[in-house]
Amino acid sequence: MKTQRVLTAITMAVFFFSSTALPAVAASVMEHTFVVSRMNMTHLCKETPVTVVNGQLPGPVIDVTEGDSVVVHVVNKSPSNITIHWHGLKQWMNCWADGVPMITQYPIQPNHNFTYRLNITGQEGTLWWHAHVPGFRATVHGAFIIRPRHGASSYPFPKPHKEIPIIIGDWWKMDLALLEKHFEKEIVDDLPVGATINGKLGDLYNCSGAVEDGYVLDVEPGKTYLLRIINAVLFSEYYLKVAGHKFTVVAADAHYVNPYTTDVIAVAPGETVDALMVADEPHGRYYMVALPNQAPLPDPQIPVFVTRGIVRYNHHGEEGDPSNDAPMVPEMPDQHDTITSFYFHGNLTSLHRPDRRTKVPAQADEHMFITLGLGSFCPHGRSCKERWIGNSMGAATMNNVSFQLPTHLAVPLLEAEYYHCNSTTSSSDDGIKFYTLPDNPPELYDFTNPALTPDAAAAALLQRTIRAAAIRRFRYGTVVDIVFQSTSLLQTDSNPMHLHGHDMFVLAQGRGNYNASRDVSRYNLVDPPMKNTVLVPRIGWVAIRFVADNPGVWFMHCHFEFHMMMGMAAVFIVEDGPTVDSVLPPPPLNHPKCGHVNSLKSNELYLMDNKVVSPA
Repeated sequence: MKTQRVLTAITMAVFFFSSTALPAVAASVMEHTFVVSRMNMTHLCKETPVTVVNGQLPGPVIDVTEGDSVVVHVVNKSPSNITIHWHGLKQWMNCWADGVPMITQYPIQPNHNFTYRLNITGQEGTLWWHAHVPGFRATVHGAFIIRPRHGASSYPFPKPHKEIPIIIGDWWKMDLALLEKHFEKEIVDDLPVGATINGKLGDLYNCSGAVEDGYVLDVEPGKTYLLRIINAVLFSEYYLKVAGHKFTVVAADAHYVNPYTTDVIAVAPGETVDALMVADEPHGRYYMVALPNQAPLPDPQIPVFVTRGIVRYNHHGEEGDPSNDAPMVPEMPDQHDTITSFYFHGNLTSLHRPDRRTKVPAQADEHMFITLGLGSFCPHGRSCKERWIGNSMGAATMNNVSFQLPTHLAVPLLEAEYYHCNSTTSSSDDGIKFYTLPDNPPELYDFTNPALTPDAAAAALLQRTIRAAAIRRFRYGTVVDIVFQSTSLLQTDSNPMHLHGHDMFVLAQGRGNYNASRDVSRYNLVDPPMKNTVLVPRIGWVAIRFVADNPGVWFMHCHFEFHMMMGMAAVFIVEDGPTVDSVLPPPPLNHPKCGHVNSLKSNELYLMDNKVVSPA
């Protein structure tokens, strides 16, 4: 049976790549080498070890044309395990290259190499790549730009004068390799010390009075600029404004949207937004400010790290040099203002294009209602009389299930599924615990009741958590509806939910508790935006629909780093389809088969502390 599947998959692969090649425009093979290393950087009077790619922060831009193939050789010269995830890239029939440790591949060990082969099919716009090992996303990341097959003249908006990635990031005064180690010891108070635009802290930060360099965007009067905005921050959604200027939003998550004008961009971790900005102000200098939002008290409060760069006009001989003028400062939303984000995301609608129209399925085959919140569990047989405090440990959950890979998992889940090395259908005799993600939470309650935030005792029964590898299996072609419901259990954060390997139609969003009898009638089945990362609003909900048409093992998780580390995640398995072009091809030659990893010879391997090691 396995031999038949492999032969069928090879035939499918030949069919797929030949059928998608368009002779009108020659496709290219773009090759990159990513050298991952640790280097020391000095900011805010402190030298810090930082893991980067090719000595850059942000890392190198991958700039390709739709239809190209991309080969990325990753050389790990850092002391830590690493993988690279290609965020938002569909990876059509190519789950092997998705880059999630022990989900789709073994982690790339220190002094080892790994090659990713990516197909760029049917997507245009701004995506990004980042490390998928806890913490390292903060410094191992870069833009992934996909240009139209027929050039910038085929943009569904006026061709811009220049295109600029704008990456909002964190700065940490610690080795991020310690983040996961601290978390395992229940130390959860690690925080960044600043924010950056394109790796620069800006003049709000200083070392003994000497201000930090800031990002500068030079513009020419009357020209239009396409800003490709990416949030690479670990914890916070950000607002972005440029004093005196407006944006025209034209795309989100590499999907064109109906243009709309705004003076503020809201972008959550994992999201991308493409926006046009016209340099139509008098010559001078204008601050570009990025400010995070957070839920108000009684939610736990963290320091607010604002960063700013400068938009500087080239004055072309006009009287006066703006370089010494005080920059104009934009009026920013309040740090506790989350309604601006709610309306920003609610304004996104898909742009209909005759040459590339994706029809929204009229009905769903399966329905899930998934609550997102905090919980607690009692590890190692402890008796926990009070939850969340004392002997209990915190967890982040989907329907009260906190995701945890088995510590003795011998092979990545994708290989286990493909080669049937271990069962991924239920708990098995070898002690590997898999758990089917339920369609609904274990009990219904007032999910957004504000009394549940400050009072752990009131929420005690609702926090009870199962810790397991949560898996949901879908037949090929299944249309799936999910309502994500944020809760107020101990906190009321929003949750940016990212689904690998698929895009989601965002049908509706709302505040408070979802009510099917009221809210289904509000579903946008005409022009809903398509996203790979969907922001579930604070004390609210969002309804999405996706088609499970990309066979493989795909991670679904919150893109707040601590939420993901605490278990707000699940694995979606999409089964092979019935035809030759709907069967997952076999792994590339550089993927080891069951029980083998890189140069290790053992037939049995374990994942411990994010390292693949032989058993003692």
